[in-house]
Amino acid sequence: MPHIQINCYPGRTEEIKQNCADKVAATVAETLGCNISSVSVAFKEIEQADWKDFYNNTIMADKDALYIKPGYEV
Repeated sequence: MPHIQINCYPGRTEEIKQNCADKVAATVAETLGCNISSVSVAFKEIEQADWKDFYNNTIMADKDALYIKPGYEV
């Protein structure tokens, strides 16, 4: 605990994803007051052609849990 999943289009390098995961984990650990060893970060790549379904069925299906809402609609 906590676990963060980043959903995005494919195409970023492993180095970029690792750098992002490291920064997210550090920020979450500091902000929530937990050990960084307790934080896990995953990347799930969603093809652009599948994003509309993902947006509707995952992001907006749980929109009440969003603290930052997308600034776009699909």
